[in-house]
Order: sequence, then structure tokens, then C-alpha cells
Amino acid sequence: MTKQAKFPKDFLWGGATAANQCEGAYDVDGRGLANVDVVPIGEDRFPIIAGQKKMFDFKDGYFYPAKESIDFYHHYKEDIALFAEMGFKTYRMSIAWTRIFPKGDESQPNEAGLAFYEDVFKECRKYGIEPLVTITHFDCPMHLIKEYGGWRNRQLITFYENLCRVIFNRYKGLVTYWLTFNEINMILHAPFMGAGLYFEDGENQEQVKYQAAHHELVASALATKIAHEVDPNNKVGCMLAAGQYYPNTAHPVDYWAAMQSDRDNYFFIDVQARGYYPNYALKKFEHENLNIVMTQEDLALLKEHTVDFISFSYYSSRVASGDPKVNETTQGNIFASIKNPYLDSSEWGWQIDPLGLRITLNTIWDRYQKPLFIVENGLGAIDIPDAEGYVEDDYRIDYLREHIKAMNDAIIIDGVDLWGYTTWGCIDLVSAGTGEMKKRYGFIYVDRDNDGHGTLKRSKKKSFDWYKKVIASQGTDLG
Repeated sequence: MTKQAKFPKDFLWGGATAANQCEGAYDVDGRGLANVDVVPIGEDRFPIIAGQKKMFDFKDGYFYPAKESIDFYHHYKEDIALFAEMGFKTYRMSIAWTRIFPKGDESQPNEAGLAFYEDVFKECRKYGIEPLVTITHFDCPMHLIKEYGGWRNRQLITFYENLCRVIFNRYKGLVTYWLTFNEINMILHAPFMGAGLYFEDGENQEQVKYQAAHHELVASALATKIAHEVDPNNKVGCMLAAGQYYPNTAHPVDYWAAMQSDRDNYFFIDVQARGYYPNYALKKFEHENLNIVMTQEDLALLKEHTVDFISFSYYSSRVASGDPKVNETTQGNIFASIKNPYLDSSEWGWQIDPLGLRITLNTIWDRYQKPLFIVENGLGAIDIPDAEGYVEDDYRIDYLREHIKAMNDAIIIDGVDLWGYTTWGCIDLVSAGTGEMKKRYGFIYVDRDNDGHGTLKRSKKKSFDWYKKVIASQGTDLG
């Protein structure tokens, strides 16, 4: 049995999902079509989410896992009861934009969609679970992509503002913690998934991505403003796909490459947390001839409405090299990175680095001095259930144990202000990167395979009772 210092009494333990990866029911109760619905599993998935291959609707010969996913839409009471049994203090989830505004540009919302999320939030509250809600988690109405070009179009700020006004008012008192955009830096790596961007031949893709990013940043500041006006108790955070870059060697060019790679990620959070574009970003625009259209009103919004806290996902650290000949890469969460010989890897090639979480926590805390929240962390693995659906997932327990220890060190020894921890995919769901079900993260096994076959029966894994014990002991019992 491993004992350690207690986490803060009000620490928010829980788990995380996303609407597009768990809800299913893609055409139920008036919901419209979203970008994530039309991304299939298979070899075309990455070119599509990267905006390089056009798929704006369903096509024969493909399987689209988000259509049904694990059908949280019809199982949410059962699932939330299981979360409560584990002792969750918070549940991070997202809203599907197209449930509220099926096309995205309507003036009036879809009541059935609003009612669904109200029921979900009330179900959480029934068990004393605090909802942590991502407004946009890789989710853009297809109508806004087809008619407006996605987030490249400034009009999406207005449509997003309308969404925010509706949900902040409707769910006042039910939701206090909000995130504006999931992994906002993913726009650079998976722009169709992150911002509904498909690139036409001859377009300056960097120009389009950074202009879309500016629109999302302004929309995030506007959401923060509205949230505080509607309810001063609201806490609004940004969200980063994090993971410290290490230099591949002690050579200065490698250190410089790592610094530049970190800046590419932190640029977005610099704006959301500090309220202005950093000089290195403005110089990048200048050197690369990127003419990013910004109004004085935009800059004022960014300055006056910074986020209350910073949330992030952490799965692994990364390695950067300034040597163009160094090209051995390892798989990552959309990110390609040089393989680190000192670390073990998951079945999907993601390198396991608990100390990297402590390093990342300290780096973000030192940079911004704002409260932090780890909203994704976990191990994707192939689970082999027995006849009852039980999985002996000691490998997952080992992974989480070491990361929780690192998190505890960052709080107790280093003085990082960390509000909470939600493991990714607390119930098995569809992978955002690969579209697979066999890449499982959950404490709860869901009987469904990569081809959509299965009963959707839920069953507890070994890690279910382990995490229940961790929460009950305030992180002191990790045995």
C-alpha cells in the first residue's frame, strides 16, 4: 500500500468524456450534423481531420463511429450512477453544438437539446457531482463549414456567442465550471477537427489556421465576458493539449527547437491567460507574411476578459530536434515526436512519462500563475474482458498511480495550485485520433468493437474499485 500526503480537501477528482466520442444518437431529437460525425475510422481519418481530404457527408464504404458511439444519450443515468459510485466530485463533459443549434446559425435553439443537457446536469447534481463543461470539444456544425468555411469566417464568433448566451442562461446554477475550446492548439495539427477547416488548392494554410485561431480566441474572450455577466460565480478556463518538449540532445539547436515547439503550443494560452499576443507570435506573423486581421475591439476583448484558470490534457512528453536528419518518430496524440529512449511506450506508441507531468505542471504554473486543472490523462490500451466483462487492467492502474504521485509532488512539494484531475475516457469511448473502440481508457468497459458490434453493456474493470479507493482516501491510498 502506497501512502502519501493528502490532496487539498476540495480537490475535484473525476473523469472526462466528449459528446462526439460518447453520445451517439447523431440524428435524434433534432440534432444536426457535425464535423466529427462525418470522420470515419480507417486510413482516410487523419487526412480528413487534417483538412486535406474532403468529406462533408456520409459516404458508402465507410464506418462512422461517432454516429452511435457508446450511446451515452440513452445511457446517461446509468453511466452517471457508476461515476457516482466511484465517488466522482466532478464530471468533465462537452455540449454538442448541433443539439442546441442544429445548423449553428439559427436564431432560436432546439429545446430538446437544451432539455437533454439540463437533465444530465441535474443527474450529476443529484449525486453531488460538479459538471465541468466544455462548450466546443472538436465540434462544429457541418452547415457552418459548408456555408461559411468553418472558423476561418469571422461570423462564427457571432454564432458561438449566441450559443454561449443560451447555455449560460439556461444552465445558471447547474454549471459553474466552463471550458471554451478543447485543446485549442490542435487547430495547428488537426484543423478540420479543431476548427472545421478544409483547405482548397493553393490556399495559404498557415494564414487560414492562424486567422481561424484568432476568431476562436476572440470567441473565447467573449464567452468569458458573458459567463461572468450572467453569473459572477462562473469560472471559465481555456484548454491546452500539453506535454513538455525536451531537447533531443544538449546541442543548443535542439534546445532552441524544443523552445520553439513549446511556444507553438503556449501561444494560444498566452493570449487567453495574459490577454495579448506575445511578441514571438507577432514576429512569426511578420516573418511568414501572415496577415491576421484583428480589430481594436478584438484586442480590447482579449485584454479585458482573460480566463480564470488553465486546463490541459497530458498523455506524454515530447522530444524536439533542430537536426533535419533526425527523423525517427513515435506516435502521439496527433503530434509526431522523436522517440525518447529513456521512456516506455503504450501499445499505440505513446511514451509514458509521469515526471513529465510534474514538469509540465510546473512550467504552466510558472508561466501563468493561474490555477490549473488536469482535464485529460490516461492510458489507451487493448483490454481483454472475461465472460462477465471484467478486465484485469493493472497496466492502467500502474500508469495512473505514477501520474497521481507526480501530481501530488507538484502540489505538495512544488506549490502548484491545482484544482482537480479528470482522467480521460472514464468510460470506454471512441478514440478521437483513430476512431477505434479497442483503444480503451475507461474504468468501465463498454461492449462495442471497432466495427460497431456489441451489446453496449457496461461492466466494471479492476481500475474501477481502485480509483474509488483513491478518491475516498484523498489520494493517499494508491495501492
